[in-house]
Amino acid sequence: MEDKIVLFELAGEHYGVDIHVVEGIIQMQAIVPVPHSPAFVEGVINLRGEVLPVVDLRKRFGLPQSPMTKDTRIMVAEVEQGRVGLIVDAVKEVLRLPSEAVEPASRLMATLDSASVIGVAKLPHRLVILLDLAEALRAEGVKTLDDTDDLS
Repeated sequence: MEDKIVLFELAGEHYGVDIHVVEGIIQMQAIVPVPHSPAFVEGVINLRGEVLPVVDLRKRFGLPQSPMTKDTRIMVAEVEQGRVGLIVDAVKEVLRLPSEAVEPASRLMATLDSASVIGVAKLPHRLVILLDLAEALRAEGVKTLDDTDDLS
């Protein structure tokens, strides 16, 4: 059996999410900050008439910050909490991932912060960390993320 994932890059590492949660990929645009939001919530954007919260995945995962480049994108995803934009360094490709290439997250990775890691895919020239985006956004501050709906 194969799964399709969207492969993206953060801080020089490869990450993947199920293609079914990704609705689209857009170029960076002006983001309006929202006061008192969690540090990883950059703010909101107007996407075709809908106010969409935007999360910086580097900040969410505690990765070092770097300047945005021409490859920086907002990946629009639908998770339990609703639609959200996710800032990533680059979106690389859509991959067919054979189930035998995936190893479940080890117990050593099973901490609160890594609860969103569902496995690691072993590909010929790289490892890909597979994420559960709903879990990644469920942690602290997501209530505030959900509350951005009140702005529309």
